[in-house]
Amino acid sequence: MKKRRKDGYTFKERFNYWFDNRMTKGSLSFIRILIIASILLAVLIAALIILFKFNEEGETASVFWDSIATVINAWMPSFEDGSPGYIILMAACAIAGLLFTSVLIGIVTSSIEEKIVDLKKGNSSVLEKGHIVILGFNEGEYTLLRELILAAEGREQCIVLAEDIDREEMEQALDENLDVPKNVRIVCRTADITDPASLEKCSIENCKTVIISPADETRTVKAILAVTALLKDKDASDVSISAIIPQGVNRFPASLMQAHHINALPTNVMIAKVIAHSCTQRGLSETFREIFNFEGSEFYVISIPEAVGMTFGDVALRMDKAVPLGIVNEGSTLIDPPFTRVIGEGDSILVFSDESESARLVELPEGAGTPDVTLGLYAGNPTGAVFIGRNELLPMILRELPDNVRLAYIDGRGLEDGERTKLEAAAQARDLALNLYEYDPRTEEGMLALAKLSEHVIVLNDHEGDPDEADTDVIFHVLNLRDIRARHELPFNITVEMQKERNQNLVGDGSYTDFLITTSLSSLFLAQLAENPELIGVFRELLSNDGCELFLKNVGDAGIAGSYRMGDLRSLLLQNGYILLGFIDAEKRSRFNPPVNETVTIRNEDCLIVIGED
Repeated sequence: MKKRRKDGYTFKERFNYWFDNRMTKGSLSFIRILIIASILLAVLIAALIILFKFNEEGETASVFWDSIATVINAWMPSFEDGSPGYIILMAACAIAGLLFTSVLIGIVTSSIEEKIVDLKKGNSSVLEKGHIVILGFNEGEYTLLRELILAAEGREQCIVLAEDIDREEMEQALDENLDVPKNVRIVCRTADITDPASLEKCSIENCKTVIISPADETRTVKAILAVTALLKDKDASDVSISAIIPQGVNRFPASLMQAHHINALPTNVMIAKVIAHSCTQRGLSETFREIFNFEGSEFYVISIPEAVGMTFGDVALRMDKAVPLGIVNEGSTLIDPPFTRVIGEGDSILVFSDESESARLVELPEGAGTPDVTLGLYAGNPTGAVFIGRNELLPMILRELPDNVRLAYIDGRGLEDGERTKLEAAAQARDLALNLYEYDPRTEEGMLALAKLSEHVIVLNDHEGDPDEADTDVIFHVLNLRDIRARHELPFNITVEMQKERNQNLVGDGSYTDFLITTSLSSLFLAQLAENPELIGVFRELLSNDGCELFLKNVGDAGIAGSYRMGDLRSLLLQNGYILLGFIDAEKRSRFNPPVNETVTIRNEDCLIVIGED
């Protein structure tokens, strides 16, 4: 029968419990136990040798030293080293030393392996300041990183990329898909982006800005809350947070957004607007990409002292190497101001230019001025649009369709009463005729029937399922539509909504096909905000239903084909309520920001890239 102590536990149970607790403290605790046990064993063996006088002529100190050395070296004594008792005790000491040494080597080796694994996982803290933190990584989606690399423009920049996957996996994906220059360092860390404690390793309190990479809505919201909680705990109030959040689905309190510099863009409105206008204006989606990326011209807020007292129209006539877009005063931006608006003291100018310092005012050449030409308001021939697929963006797309779209064909199969009411209300608000079809777009007959209904076909993505599976469905629709167009010689164009950037590469660019990649466009805006957070108001207006927006205006419809001085053409458009950014020719080649005194020739088939309210 086991002898139990007063507390009811045996000595063995108490020892095992103590030993287990020591082991949970890590390798260092186990090493201490081994060292103490080795010393105690050496002292015990030496004491027995001295007690039984097995040391013969040896000194007491030398016996203790020999015992400790035998434990450390696991040295087996020879027959001539002493008496049989001495040899037996020293042999026992050597065997115990061999056991202890083996265990010690195993512990050290295991600790080193654990540390290497830990380093591979990216669990160490980042020691950086002024860096950019990106929370979330989707393999195959690299637009955000590419834009931030372009924005660095030769200066030193550190980007910390955090996601709940192994660092080695992230680094391998980046090495295979990104060309990172020497001035940019990308540091990967494994972290739960929704956990404030896990995010501490990213040194968020010392960074310049935090970007929540395009992800599902729930993770995005949780990541924002995790960052705000961490910044509050670290008492850091200067760090801005940029994210894409569907407007009206999860709305953060204004006080929280202001306190933590949260810049949230309405992605659903943005996507709906681009889809609606791209269906009748081929090339608009690519124009959005060109304007909002870091290649070529960008948006800047600059001060030009000599412009004070001039009207905005005069500035448009004379500004070279930049296009004036609006007036900024005390943080408020007026885009596309009246032609006669006077630039006052303290006003800055919002421009679209290659460099922030490149904009300058030049003298007007003889004969320069606003052309005596009437700008036509013709919106194009009446047309219709066919929608394949339905999602929550459809009502907004219907409201945003250009004025010449008078009829929309919607899939009526499985349409519930509530959804139908929303679609009918959106169509009625736009004075748009709404037709419900029963064709199955997955069949040859159904696809051909839909292709014959209109010259504009829009393929929407299913946002409720797996993104890759939804993109695959869209890809098959595109392939079949292209095949039908080629075989039956039908003159329709295709506007395609996809969720993942990498999936577009599977079908490639095709004639009469505009691709709208949700994550790609979102990344462009997030990268812009990371470098220019003061432009949040500008982006919100351009991407919302209110105020100015970006669109293409056909030269033939406007009735202004001919040759013009660039500054004069700007002035003509400005007097009619438009800011002229550039042109797209019949071959869909774009050109932005020509020199103000250059003579440009525009043809009926060309398009003007403009910003305006209509």
